Amino acid sequence: MRDDTIAIGLPGVIRRLDRQEMPLLREHLLRLDTESRHDRFNGYADSGFIERYAAKCATDGTVVIAYLEHGEVLAAAELHPADGGNSPLPEVAFSVERKVRRKGLGSVLFRHLIEEGKRKGYASLCITTGAQNEAMRSLANKFGAHLTFRHGESTGEIDLRKQPSAQPAWAAPRFNPADVFAAPAAVAQAVTRFNRDYWTWWMRISGLGASTPRATR
Repeated sequence: MRDDTIAIGLPGVIRRLDRQEMPLLREHLLRLDTESRHDRFNGYADSGFIERYAAKCATDGTVVIAYLEHGEVLAAAELHPADGGNSPLPEVAFSVERKVRRKGLGSVLFRHLIEEGKRKGYASLCITTGAQNEAMRSLANKFGAHLTFRHGESTGEIDLRKQPSAQPAWAAPRFNPADVFAAPAAVAQAVTRFNRDYWTWWMRISGLGASTPRATR
C-alpha cells in the first residue's frame, strides 16, 4: 500500500494492523486532540473509555487499516463486525491526527476499508458521525452514503455492491523495487523475455526478421 502514500505526498505506509499491534491504535486515539476525539466518538471520551474501547477492538474481530510513520499510527480506519443488536450492519469509523489531515488520507483509507468489507463478503456498511463533523460527512457522501440526522448524529449506509474496485482488473501491475530482491530469478526471467520480445519486434519492423518463421508456443 506504499504507492497510495506516495500519491498523496506522505512518507509512511498504509497496512492492516495485526492483533498484537492493536496497542498502536490505543496510543493513536489517546493522542487525538480534544476536538478530534469528540468527532471520533461523537461526544466526550476520557482516557479510560479509550483504553477499554481499544482493548475491545483487539478481541472482537475489528479490522484496522492504519497509516503509520516511524512505527506510530497517525490515522486509522476501523471495520467493526455486526453484533446483531445495536449494530445490525458492520460499522466503520475513522480518525486522523491533525498533522496529516487535508492530504487525501481519509479517502485512501476509506477505499481500503471498502475492499476489506468486500473480501469479507459484506453487502453494506454502516457509518455514524456527529452532525458537526463536516469532514466525515463529506467523506461518507463521497462514497455514496445517504446520511440521515437523528439524536445529534448522522447515520448512513454504504452499498458495497455499487463501489468500484480499488484497482480495476485491467490496470497495469505496479512495479515494486523490493520484488527485485525478493525474487531475483523471476525478475531475471522477466528481463530476458522483455529483451527477446523487444529485439524480435525491432527486427520485424526493420525487415530483418521477415523471413524468419515464428516459433510456436
